[in-house]
Amino acid sequence: MNTAYLPPCCSPLKNHWPLPHRLPAVQLISTTFKPELLDAADFGRCAIEPVRGVAKRQAEYLAGRLCAREALRRVTGTAAVPACAEDRAPQWPLGTLGSITHGSGWAGAVVGNSADWRGLGLDIEQIMPASRAERLAGEILTPAELLRLKSLPAEQRAQRISLTFSLKESLFKALYPQVLQHFYFQDAELLSVEADNKVRMRLLIDLHADWPAGSELEGQFTEFDGYLLSLISIAR
Repeated sequence: MNTAYLPPCCSPLKNHWPLPHRLPAVQLISTTFKPELLDAADFGRCAIEPVRGVAKRQAEYLAGRLCAREALRRVTGTAAVPACAEDRAPQWPLGTLGSITHGSGWAGAVVGNSADWRGLGLDIEQIMPASRAERLAGEILTPAELLRLKSLPAEQRAQRISLTFSLKESLFKALYPQVLQHFYFQDAELLSVEADNKVRMRLLIDLHADWPAGSELEGQFTEFDGYLLSLISIAR
């Protein structure tokens, strides 16, 4: 396996923690990517199984898997590429868990040990333009969230709608491997956003015996270069 080769479509892998609250024994690796620079042979050079699709799909997949492999190497000492299951969820090596995200030229992966964490969900989004955010608000936000949205100044509404979208994506990634059940935007709500960028989420439906309606979870987020990066973490 060639773990040293970096395809021209990706920037050097970055070992960092851009979020405000560091998690113990968790690794986050990111890169930026340019689909127009992808060479189909890069999958073979990186020893990563190729995927079908347009250049954007292929580049984001390759970038995400490169981040996941490096994060796994740093956590376990062994570089491994998560396989892709039939439901398209990453299959993490025994004893580990993690999450991969990519969008608008940015890709990242977060990895930890399953002895320490029950779930990790990472999501990257660009902040929506105000007109699009308002158009999608009713699909993303619950009635209670829409009510709370009204109290925000107009210039903050698009950010809150985008943040809620991202957090619900992260929540799904953190919980789906445990419950193996799909759930949707109206099945959870954002309860609070603190000044230190910590958040609380609540499930509105029963997903599993361990995750009944009313269960609350913690998360965090950061904002940079027009992106929102959110993380839901569930300690063991």
